[in-house]
Amino acid sequence: MTSPRTLLKAWNIKAKKQLGQNFLNDPNAARAIVEKAEIGSEDVVLEIGPGLGAITSFAAASAHRVIGVDKDPQIIALLKTELLAAGIDNVELRRGDILKVSLESVSNEAQKPLVVLGNLPYNISSQVIVQLIHSREHVSRAVLMLQKEMARRICAGPGSKTYGRLSVMLGYCAKASILMQVHARQFYPAPKVDSTVIGIRFSHPPPFVADNETLLFQVVKAAFGKRRKTMRNALSKSDLNLSPATCEQILHKAEIDPMQRAEQLSVSAFVKLSNRILEHRQTIEVDR
Repeated sequence: MTSPRTLLKAWNIKAKKQLGQNFLNDPNAARAIVEKAEIGSEDVVLEIGPGLGAITSFAAASAHRVIGVDKDPQIIALLKTELLAAGIDNVELRRGDILKVSLESVSNEAQKPLVVLGNLPYNISSQVIVQLIHSREHVSRAVLMLQKEMARRICAGPGSKTYGRLSVMLGYCAKASILMQVHARQFYPAPKVDSTVIGIRFSHPPPFVADNETLLFQVVKAAFGKRRKTMRNALSKSDLNLSPATCEQILHKAEIDPMQRAEQLSVSAFVKLSNRILEHRQTIEVDR
């Protein structure tokens, strides 16, 4: 593996801060990340931001095919040349914004659910996680490298200060776990913070099924939108169009103390709550 510093200098390319370009500079870490993904010879891997190919080359050695999506045309040209020189011919690089890529289309093209890998820039981490949740029928699992604090938030459980909207959304449909740590010094250029690699395995179907998943996610957003408030006050001051008295009644039906706060509720409690809100709405419709 040629060092990122050497490659970038040879191609007269500078890492672009706006694209979150911090390139993994440790082949042992790259190999470990791919091993954690448990990639088999039939798997099709979608790599988010392959960069200089540290993870790509190991993934290609295990997978049937790797599809890399990157926004930077200079980096794509560099990586194509490196892969060609290494004799790696099962990698396809595509220029694009991962947030605009249809995972369903890529999965249909591959004729199977995808294994997603990626070293995610901080500014799109949350959006990518939400994208994976909504496209989970087309993704079997994901192994992602995130800023340490973001990874903690995503994997947090009820009662934790870091437990939030993404924790619940992901906990609803997947098992997320911390796999390994990667220090800032293992990148070039070195970021200001360390990174954490997490693993995500989606559950089909979820262990607790919401009668209306869109409503569930709206309820979670409302609850954590005003996380310092009690559940009664947070929900009544949200876009759910519920009065404080109605919120209290629904919370009691869901066996939730109206004075609790969002971070105290389990995923199953949020599912029960959203189902009771749906029942309330349906009752109103019938009465009309």
